[in-house]
Amino acid sequence: MQRLRPYLFIAPALAVIAIVFVYPVVEVARLSLFRVSGGRESFAGLGNYLSLFRDPVFLRALQHNGLLLVAVPIMLFLGLVLAVLLFEGVGGWKAYRSILFMPYILAIPVVGIVFSYIFQLNGILNQGLRAIGLDFLAADWLGSSRFALWTVMFVVIWKEFGFGVVLFLARLMSVEEELYEAASLEGAGWLQVLFRITIPQLATVIEFYVVIMVITMLSWVFNYVYVMTSGGPGNATMVAEYYIYLEGFRYNLQGIAAAASIVLLAVTAILILARSRITRRIELE
Repeated sequence: MQRLRPYLFIAPALAVIAIVFVYPVVEVARLSLFRVSGGRESFAGLGNYLSLFRDPVFLRALQHNGLLLVAVPIMLFLGLVLAVLLFEGVGGWKAYRSILFMPYILAIPVVGIVFSYIFQLNGILNQGLRAIGLDFLAADWLGSSRFALWTVMFVVIWKEFGFGVVLFLARLMSVEEELYEAASLEGAGWLQVLFRITIPQLATVIEFYVVIMVITMLSWVFNYVYVMTSGGPGNATMVAEYYIYLEGFRYNLQGIAAAASIVLLAVTAILILARSRITRRIELE
């Protein structure tokens, strides 16, 4: 009985996790093997997956999710640089910290609508460029297949990187001051302190942030796309999430939507596991 006691304590939490997370995933995996028509299910085996990978729209959506991962190192770099600058005592750093974190707490639909107006062909940005004689830089940022995805990426970076700044800054403020004092006495330069003390002390937080941002780029960009471009123009900003939404709710192809969900889950899990293994190998070396 003594051995079972710890499990009894965590049983309620495990039950909640199973109901909220495990059961939906199992149900989606089951549904991905069936075709649903007129409220009836018929077994399709891997048919939904085969149809999925023959669909150029889905393949393009996955490609766009992959391109959006470029934003992760950009956000990491910006977060690290700004966090270090604020940590080193820039005047008014508390105000700057609040300003940088403010976009992160804004609702995504609000951000999407505001930037939609800014990046329209006759939006504020292009009007400003024309007013200062830079007409050649004006473009249809959201209406052109050349710029639309990168514009959405810019908005995601603008909103999300502030979370990294606050996260890194919080960790830096808990680092022992003796480490920096010893480095100063040894005559270490700014770059030496950065790469020998600051970044190693941030290693676990950096890994956490990267994992969160990878998940964001793969499975949390739906709101941006839905509000700003609706996947257009010409599927130029189609991402896996929006594809799942269209297949499941607009076209009522629940089996295809479930299969796409499982593929997206698998890709996310593989990337996170790969990241963890690479980090462990680096630590062992």
